[in-house]
Amino acid sequence: MSEKNRKGEVMWPRLVANKLFRRPLWSTNFVADFPSSEIWLEEPSLDHEAIVLRNCDSKLETHSYKLFASTWNVGGIPPSDTLNLEDWLDTKNNSYDIYVLGFQEIVPLKAKNVLGPEKNKSSAKWNSLIRSTLNESTYNSKELKAGDIDKQKVHPVKESNSKDNIDQAFRCIMSKQMVGISISVWVRSDLLRYIKHPSVSCVGCGIMGCLGNKGSVSVRFFLHETSFCFICCHLASGEKEGDEMNRNCNAMDIFSRTSFPCGPSLNLPQKILEHDRIILLGDLNYRISLPEAETRLRVERKEWEILLQKDQLRGEVSAGRAFEGWHEGAIEFTPTYKYYPNSDDYYGCLPSKKGEKKRAPAWCDRILWQGKGLKQILYDRYECKLSDHRPVRASHI
Repeated sequence: MSEKNRKGEVMWPRLVANKLFRRPLWSTNFVADFPSSEIWLEEPSLDHEAIVLRNCDSKLETHSYKLFASTWNVGGIPPSDTLNLEDWLDTKNNSYDIYVLGFQEIVPLKAKNVLGPEKNKSSAKWNSLIRSTLNESTYNSKELKAGDIDKQKVHPVKESNSKDNIDQAFRCIMSKQMVGISISVWVRSDLLRYIKHPSVSCVGCGIMGCLGNKGSVSVRFFLHETSFCFICCHLASGEKEGDEMNRNCNAMDIFSRTSFPCGPSLNLPQKILEHDRIILLGDLNYRISLPEAETRLRVERKEWEILLQKDQLRGEVSAGRAFEGWHEGAIEFTPTYKYYPNSDDYYGCLPSKKGEKKRAPAWCDRILWQGKGLKQILYDRYECKLSDHRPVRASHI
């Protein structure tokens, strides 16, 4: 079959979906704390010169930043106004320059949410809590260093008004949602002047191979002359033998279809792997290739090494079928899926209702990275019983 015919087979479901649902499937708009023209639009000639210098001078000065990344499948459950995010964001013990926070199922994956207009009330609420936590914690840490106040627990509050936003220590430079997949990037305010060329790219891999119940939201930007790309994914689910191949296909689709604008005469990177530093996070949905009963037994016995040997993602990477060239830190935490709501018990370990689907524990939630000079210094899970997943975190320098 010719390349032209193959492209036609891939494209027609998206065109049909566009017609049927009358919604744009490749929106490049995103939310930020300020208009893009306020900070990072500069004269094209200057940007072009910077890109040329960057390509020609290998000794160009580089900058090092501490980066926090986390992924969390929240199961369509909105956060309460009193949800404390301090420990999850590690604001009490460490300070970071950049936060990258990815969510899956930020809204329930019901037909009306997949096929209907975008509902961003939940993502706005999460962003409000994140903004409050980052800025209040930063403010309090400065006060503590000055010895002005005693250590106290910070509880996020409702979003502050525009007058309060002026002196924020962290600002959201990009926030993008596609159905249940959402990603936001937060940077220290003093770095805003060095941010350039922000862009987003959404790839739907769900219904008809194009809707956003599964897929990715990717964001990219330049900080000084280093290009960053972050990909938040929710890959195909399923525990049957061979379902891992669907996840592999989703990943390949994301890498091939994600595209950013190259800019007028700038020659900016367009594809994910063309960027300098890349982090991919999300509910990748890879399971453990063992019978469900054996998986549960080994989980009860805490036989983590045996279970990790049967981890599908590791197996697919080793076989060269997925994520070639990507890195992942040592997994020293227990499986992150699937839990009963508000419980530490894995789903299926208690008597189940008739006809209820069983879900064996698995390391579904992962963070991978690529890029010269990128070093991971933390890879763990955070304990919060909000949903049937536990969030996973990583920090890089």
